[in-house]
Parts: sequence; structure tokens; C-alpha cells
Amino acid sequence: MTDFTSLPDLGSASFAEWGGVPEPGPEPPVYDFPGGSVPGEDVVPVLDESEYFSQANRTSSESAFSYSGNGSEEPSDWQSRPRFSEPDELIRGLNDQQREAVVHDGGPLLIMAGAGSGKTRVLTHRIAYLLATGRATQGQILAITFTNKAAAEMRERVGGLVGRGAEYMWVSTFHSACVRILRREHEAAGLTSSFTIYDAQDAQRLIQMILKSMDVDVKRYSPKMIAAKISDLKNELITPAKYEETCANDPISKIVANTYREYSKRMRESNALDFDDLIMSTVQLLKDKPLIAQQYHRRFRHILVDEYQDTNHAQYVLVRLLVGDGDDGVEPGELTVVGDSDQSIYAFRGATIRNIEQFERDFPGARTILLEQNYRSTQNILSAANAVIARNQGRRPKNLWTASGDGALITLDAADSEHDEARFVVSEVDRLADQGASYGDVAVFYRTNAQSRAIEELLVRQGIPYRVVGGTRFYERKEIKDALAYLQAISNPDDSVAVRRIINVPRRGIGAKAEDAIAVHASRYGISFGQAVRDVWESEGCPPGESEGIEWQYPTLSQSDATSPVNVATSSASPSGESFPSNARDLGTQTHEPSLVEPETPGAIVDNALSAWADVEVRTFEHNQPGAQDANSASSIGNPPSRQLHPSGEQREVLGLSSRARKSIAAFWGLIESARQASEKGVSTADILEEILDKTGYLATLRKSEDPQDASRVENLAELHSVAIDFAQVNPRGTLVDFLERVALVADSDQVPSEDQRSGQVTLMTVHTAKGLEFPIVFVTGMEDGTFPHQRSLGDESELAEERRLAYVAITRARERLYLTRASIRSAWGSPQEMLPSQFLADIPPELCDIRRSSTASERLRSCEEAWGSGWGSGSYSSRTGRALDNDGPVFGSGKAETASRVTGIRTGKTIRMGAQQTSHTMHRSLLDLKVGDRVKHASLGEGTVVGLEGQGKTTVARVNFGETEKRLLLRVAPLEKI
Repeated sequence: MTDFTSLPDLGSASFAEWGGVPEPGPEPPVYDFPGGSVPGEDVVPVLDESEYFSQANRTSSESAFSYSGNGSEEPSDWQSRPRFSEPDELIRGLNDQQREAVVHDGGPLLIMAGAGSGKTRVLTHRIAYLLATGRATQGQILAITFTNKAAAEMRERVGGLVGRGAEYMWVSTFHSACVRILRREHEAAGLTSSFTIYDAQDAQRLIQMILKSMDVDVKRYSPKMIAAKISDLKNELITPAKYEETCANDPISKIVANTYREYSKRMRESNALDFDDLIMSTVQLLKDKPLIAQQYHRRFRHILVDEYQDTNHAQYVLVRLLVGDGDDGVEPGELTVVGDSDQSIYAFRGATIRNIEQFERDFPGARTILLEQNYRSTQNILSAANAVIARNQGRRPKNLWTASGDGALITLDAADSEHDEARFVVSEVDRLADQGASYGDVAVFYRTNAQSRAIEELLVRQGIPYRVVGGTRFYERKEIKDALAYLQAISNPDDSVAVRRIINVPRRGIGAKAEDAIAVHASRYGISFGQAVRDVWESEGCPPGESEGIEWQYPTLSQSDATSPVNVATSSASPSGESFPSNARDLGTQTHEPSLVEPETPGAIVDNALSAWADVEVRTFEHNQPGAQDANSASSIGNPPSRQLHPSGEQREVLGLSSRARKSIAAFWGLIESARQASEKGVSTADILEEILDKTGYLATLRKSEDPQDASRVENLAELHSVAIDFAQVNPRGTLVDFLERVALVADSDQVPSEDQRSGQVTLMTVHTAKGLEFPIVFVTGMEDGTFPHQRSLGDESELAEERRLAYVAITRARERLYLTRASIRSAWGSPQEMLPSQFLADIPPELCDIRRSSTASERLRSCEEAWGSGWGSGSYSSRTGRALDNDGPVFGSGKAETASRVTGIRTGKTIRMGAQQTSHTMHRSLLDLKVGDRVKHASLGEGTVVGLEGQGKTTVARVNFGETEKRLLLRVAPLEKI
């Protein structure tokens, strides 16, 4: 039985106190299932008389667990069992360790799955095996992973194994699972079911508003920094009240505390949750509502978690709560986690490696199975990865191997500069293509996004098509954020961030003063910004909107289920006769090829309505006839609602607005109200999006622009429209809320095209984004100390260990060919710096490598030998290895890697010649004379206070507190200045 005594005590903090949602009312009734139990569940809850009648009065649509694909209603065959594969068939073809993991029965199971060891196959076969042996039914399985793409792949694979019934299982990401729970339990959580999900940009925008209202200098205390700190607090399940009690008495901590409190308050007013709230709110719900938690314990008898090494503290607690401890009379569920401690690379997002390292301690009686046979890479690639990761201390020993042979040697290339490095990469890609490789087989990785510039420039010059993944994300582009803000305001009028974003977009004469007046009104009456805008609309007589009439298309009520909201994709064009281009398809990535889309191309947006809803009746509501009624509804698009009154009885009047501003605001909100009611009546998200962009003039403004980027923005909006159509086709019962949820939960890695979609383009991405992917040919660039590993990690053992794990991830993405490249000189802030090779390269045995270098690079190394120290130039003597290096000696270093003090930087008194340009740099400097208490400024970490000093001379390390973190910095290289 799991010991819950070590769980963090959230105390008696209410939802309002910890900032998730308002304090809910009485305990809600226990949720039930059609027929009284979970499909296949033998244990039925015992209800007292009041509870029985409470449940008896509920309709089946209120069930906590519906089993249709979109969770809206029960299918007619929910009790029937599909035909599963025979158990013996499911373990045939597995290696011994994989088979052992699939058939495991009993206590908690940790599957330590090395890179490329077939963990997804093990997970899916384990799920199918549980079903085939009768140890579980479909509805009793919850499988959690980290990306929508991985969840979709897992669902597809399981479906192929178990056939009909796979859709009854919950296979999703942590965030999607929490959204599903919170939407179903929204009353108990104090939410409405249409709550908005804020992404990082939305959260930072709200925080910026708060900081400005508090007269905080946003240049000194950036919204991004404050948002990161608040995110860290939520990941640790620390409420605003708790943080105010425990935070340090320094300026930044006080600003964070005040901002966190106000941020949580405004989020509640906006009926919104950010990503961290989704986890934290679900944790609080399960802790505060034991009857609801009990139902999930009964439902989920088998919980499987993928990528467990990437979980943060809040996710760890959530898993334990879902598994249960048996105190509620329900035996704890069987837990299986899959992960690899050597691939834990997301500490900057709050992930903690201790969750996987301490699994056996957290779950007594747990069993661990190692998967070491690799099915992806050649042995040379695996041997290099094993050598790099072996240097990390305290790790569980693991040695990847393959039966597929040694393969090609790893190519190491040392270039003069980042431009020469890019030239090598692009020329090699060109050469491989000439030999028959596809551009889609090639991936180029880099540690930071800034490194891609030089490579992109040369790819463009050579005419090689490529795409950048994880740069400016599709859903973070301004025009997409604007369009989504309109949809968010329609779905949730209380979403203040969305409403404020679009109230004057495109410009409609609502300036900053008018916006401030609305904000003051909202604060005065304790209402949301959207409600305040509605007050203006009502005071102006509820005008219909920014157009004389909108033609909405509704599904006819002759269908079998006319009450369900249905997205109907229909062929339509704007009144001007223009429509979206229909073939802008490169979702989520930057495609650098000649555009195939002409923004002004005429034609229908969608050729045919969905076959299931082909009978479409077009109804036009002329807003200048407010009495026009929907024949099937008592309400009307044009009819004004009742006036909103202050509790004292007087009408709420917004002060400080000009007559023109009032009319513009009222017209804006009239359009929002019209679209909201249309959405509730079943108009498709695609149609609403098209009408909004047309009637507001947003599209017309872009089309009239002479800025070439605006043509691309039109294409991006067309792509968003296509996404809405695709969503409707896959989810015919999906609502606007469902669509916005889907969009909000898209991650960078979900935007990476599948292998069959990337045949014509080289893929560029950071190593972090590459996690979980594989390519036949991989280039890892920037293999220098200070670049990879990153400068921030030098001198910090834990951060350097994570950088080493990141290098291990990068290496193991390659299937057949691996290139590791570096530059002797790299520009930073306009100044060239001489770079030492990455210490990770010295770990790779020379016999695995094919070492290349240009003659200029060799000459540079010889000329810089004195400045760089020994062990580098041709014919020099290596103090690292104690042996002579001939002219073909390793450019990248050999033998044991030096410690973290071997860092990047410009060396003493050397003049770096870059063509005709000559710049003199003197890195050698006297050490900063610091003492405890001194204030210092770091180039990237900002201002901090020295709290300790260790060592002496060149080995002096300063411990510096930067407010939100404490770092150990080697003084002779750290970019510090005393202030």
C-alpha cells in the first residue's frame, strides 16, 4: 500500500486561497455509470438514501465517465467486449526483457527503457495483454504521456492490437487528462465547463497588465521572469497564500507574491486556467473531494505513465492520487511507469529526475526492468552515447547495444567559424542528396535557436528546402493569436486577456483611455473586463454588431440528434466574393519554399458539408430586425438580454467614455454576442471564424496591406480555418470549447511532421525539441564548451549533468549517420571568441570517429596552441592524455574530459583575424575582488547577491543568489561585474 504521509500538505487552503478557482459549494454527488458501474467493474459504490435519490435525478449526460470518442455521450455498445489478440501472440517477437515487462503482474513496475529500446511497443503490448488476459477492461485503463503526438500514436497502436473498444480507454497527455476531469467535475471545482486555457503568452500578457497596475518596472522585472517563478511555485503546489507566508523579504520575492495573488484572482474572474493550474486544480480537487477521487480509483485500475523522468512534483503527486492508497476502501491501482533517467532534460520546465530515481522508495515493493537492446541506431552511435553518459555520477548503469552492426563511423568536423561550420553541414547535405538520400532524412540540431541563422542562410542560397521546428510556433503568431482571442471571447466572455487583446483589433477607435475606463468599471463592481464591455453594450441598447446582418448556417433539426452542438463545414464565401486560400497546409512550422498559395485565389473554402450533416438550412438574421426569431428557439440572435443591474438596483454605467467609443464598443460586443449565440445553436467553428474575420475587417486590412508579410498572415489564417474544418471532420460533435482546448494543448513536438510528411525538407530544431524523434542522418552542431554544454552549466555539477544527458539524447536520435561539428571561433554580441571543443567530445573513443578538418582550421589550431593550452595542435603534446599527437591527431581532444573549469572564452592576448577585419580581445583579467554581501550583475541571470566564496585564485567559485535561484559561478570565466 502506498504511503501517503510524505505527500505535501496543502493544508486547509481553499480553492480561492491557493488561486485555482473560487470556493465550491457542498460536496457534489458521487458520479455513476450507465447501469450502475464501470464496464467490467465488479465493485459498485454503496450509496445512502439521499445520495441515491440525488443520482437518480441526474441524466445520463451528467455521467462522470462517458465513453464516446469526444466524451459527450455513451455509445450503444459500451458493455460489449471486443475480440482481443491471444496473449501468446502479444508476446511473440519480444525480447526477454520486453516480454517480462509486458506480462508483469502485481506491484508497481518501473521500466527503465533506454533510447530506441521499443518502449512504446512494450507499453501498447502491455495494455493489450491486460485486456487479452481479462485482467482489465478498456474503461479501467489510463495511459498518460507527454505529447499529443505520442498519445495519438499510442491510441493507434493499441487500436490495432485490441480492435473495437480502444476508444473507451483514456490515452492522453497529463494536461488533456486533467482538462477532461475538470470539465466533468467543473461544479465541484468551482468552474464553468467552458473555462479558457491560457498558454504562456496569455499568462505573460496578464502578468504584464498586473505589473503595470502595480507600477512595477517591467524592464527590470520582466513578465517572463515573473511568470516562470509563478510556474515554479505551482509545479511545487505552493499556493499564493503559502508563498506570501514563506517568501524571502526581498523586493523580487514581494513582487512575485503580490503578482501571484493578483494573477490568481484575475484568472478566477476570467474563468481561466493556465497549464500549471490544470495539474494543480486536479490535485486539489482529488484531495478535497474524496468521493470524486474514489470514483476515479474505481475506474482506473491500471495506470501507465510514459516519460516518467520528465514529470514534475505536481504531476508526481497527481499520479499518486490517481493510484490511491487504499484508505477509501478501493485497492490501489496497478502502476506502470516507463522512462529513462539518462534522458531527463527538462529541469528548466520543473521536471525532477528524483521521481524516477526514487521510484522504488516512493512505491515499496516496486520492480525494475531494464530495456537495453536498441532497435534504432548502429553500434558505433550507441557506443558513443554510452561513453558520453557514463561520465555522469550516481546514475543507474545501463549499456545500450544492438544486433544491427557497427555501421558508419561518426564524423567529427572542426571548422574555422560558425559560417564555415554551416558551409560544411550544407555541402554534406548536398553530397548525401546526390548519393540518393532524401532531404527529409536529414535533421540538424543545435543547442540554442540563435545557432540556426548561419545554417538557414546557406540552405536558402543552395536552394535546399527546409523547415524550422520550434521557432515561432504557428499558434503563437500574432494573427493566429488574434483570431483565437476572438473565438475565446465568444466561448468565454469573461476571458479578460482575450477581450482586451481584440477590443481594438483591427482598429475601431477604442483607445487606451477607453480601455482604462472599462478596466476601472470592472474593478469598481468586481466583474470581469468582458462583463464591463457588456455593460457598455447594454447601455447603448444592445446593438447587433459591426455589420448589418450575418448569415449563420445551422444544422437542421430534422436530424436524429438535433440537440447536440455540431460543427458543420459548408461551402461559403465572404460577401465580397473573396475566400480563404484553401491549401496553406504547413501547420506549426516555418516552411522556406516558394509559396503554393495565392492569397487572392477565389473559390469556396470547403467544397462539401460533412456527409453526416449534409442537410443544411441557411438562415439569415438581419440585425436591424431584432424581433427575428429562430423558429426552434425561444431566444433570438437580435433580442437584447435583460439589463445588468448593480445589487443596489441601479444600472451599471461605465464612466469616462466618449460617445464614439461607446458606439464602437457596443458594436464590437454585439458581434461577440451574435457569434456566441450562433455557436450555442450549432454553427461550426470554421464558419464563425470566417464571419468574424470578414465582418471585423481583419482580413480586408491584411489584403490591402503592401507589407509582404501580411500575405503570409492571410495564408496562416486560412490554415487556421482549415484546422477548424479538419477538427469538425474528426470530431463531428465537437464544440467551440473542444476546438479551443485542442489548440491550447498543442506542443512544439506535436508540430514535427511525421516521416512520410517530411520527404522533401531538411528539419532544423533544438535538441530539446528533438526528444522522442529519430532521423536516418543527424548533424549536431556547436559542439563547443559554452555552446554545448551551455555556458550556464559550466561550474554547476547538476546542470552539467543535465547537459550531458542532453548530448546523449542528441546522439541517440541518429539511426545511420551521425555528424558532430564545431567552430574554432564563434561570434557573440558582435565579437569573435575562440572556442574550446565540447568536453563531451573527449569522452568518445577515437576509434569510433572519422575526424575531418579544413587546412585553415588546422593552421588556426597551431597558431593558437599557446593560447588554447596543450593537447590541440598537430604534433603537440597532450597534457590531457600524456602522449604525443601526430598530424592526424584528434582535433576534438581525446582521453578523459577535463572538469567544468575547462570552459569557453577568449584566451590571453590573442588577436583574432577574420578576413580583413582585425579585433583585439583580452580575456585574461584580474579576478573580481568579491566578498559575501556584494551585489553583482550576470550577463544572463541578472543582478544578484554574493552569499558565499569557495576556493582561491583561478579556482575561486562564488555562490550568488539571484532571487529565484542560487548559482555557483567560476569567477575567472563567469560574465560577472560588480555593482
